[in-house]
Amino acid sequence: MKYFEFTNPTKLCSGKDALGNLAYELEILGACHPMILSDRMLEQIGTLKLVTDVLSDVKIGRIFTDIPRDSSVDTVNRIAQEYRDFACDALVALGGGSVLDTAKGVRLLISQDADDLLDLMGCDCVPKGKHVPFIAIPTTAGTGSEATSVAVIKNEALNVKMEYIFQQLMPDTAILDPRMTATLPPRITASTGMDTLCHAIEAYSCQQKNPVSDAYATAAIELVRENLINAVRFGSSKKARASMANASFLAGAAFSNSMVGIVHAIGHALGGVCHVPHGDAMNILLPAGMMYNCRVCREEYAKLLLYLAGPEVYMKTPKQERAKQAIREVLRLRKRLHAMTGLPLTLKEAGADPAMFPQVAKTALNDGAVIVNPRQVTYDAVMKILEVSYGN
Repeated sequence: MKYFEFTNPTKLCSGKDALGNLAYELEILGACHPMILSDRMLEQIGTLKLVTDVLSDVKIGRIFTDIPRDSSVDTVNRIAQEYRDFACDALVALGGGSVLDTAKGVRLLISQDADDLLDLMGCDCVPKGKHVPFIAIPTTAGTGSEATSVAVIKNEALNVKMEYIFQQLMPDTAILDPRMTATLPPRITASTGMDTLCHAIEAYSCQQKNPVSDAYATAAIELVRENLINAVRFGSSKKARASMANASFLAGAAFSNSMVGIVHAIGHALGGVCHVPHGDAMNILLPAGMMYNCRVCREEYAKLLLYLAGPEVYMKTPKQERAKQAIREVLRLRKRLHAMTGLPLTLKEAGADPAMFPQVAKTALNDGAVIVNPRQVTYDAVMKILEVSYGN
């Protein structure tokens, strides 16, 4: 590797009572009239109230909770207008990937003084613009959006998920408080945890990998190995919840710099065309994607066995078998999560219509993630992965 870049400017506040730092973090960012973005479920179960309680001395400009499961261009445009109408001066995003990506889209619009997100499509193709203070408080441990320069936002008119990649999308601060994920159901915990694992594995094996992203990715994989099962089994475990939140952040920082690959390209397309939840798609597609890439990633996967299975399994496995064993470890973890939560193992279980696979494949080939996949991605390859992942 002759040259690489790595960016991770987000301040991390992680651990017990981390949420208590929110008012101070807003203050040092020069914000006093924030807009809070969340969703109705978090409002109903009281998680949003935890945030408003710690901001009792702050004049909140607007609380917006009407955010759909998949962040959309129309929603982003609407919120940006309300941000201006209510004279807000910062964004606080409480939620999963959809809420955080929505906030990123709003931040991009406000920074560019624009009205329509569709006018800003691309990758680092606009100037930095004005600074909009932005604090992310994730309530799932999977997307890693709190540590990335990427936002996935749905164009409902075209029924596709679009990637926006801009350095100014990275939050100023990420607050990881184990209370934020304590009420996450076991199945969603499993799904988002596999999303984290997929981020880390693809970040470690794609063409833009580098020594710094590798360090973040392997640390994330080890945390997943040690904590995901406990987070599913013992949802109130603060240690497991905090560790999975840290894993999600680490994996997000890794893939934000090295990018992802074929699994995410197909997963994005499945979400847009067949409405398969993203974490479920990652869980289903990851083994087939690794098998496809193994021809050129054997050395990388062999090294990952240490983090996926631990030193004892790594040492007992013959060197020439380590790459395949790494894939077997992923299959084993999926099987355990399926037994514990019913997390789907096949696209058939996830309700995907195989008649839509040609459209999924065509959409996947237009996803930016295929560009940096370690092995060239073809239509036939995507169709084969979809067919294998559909199951009998």
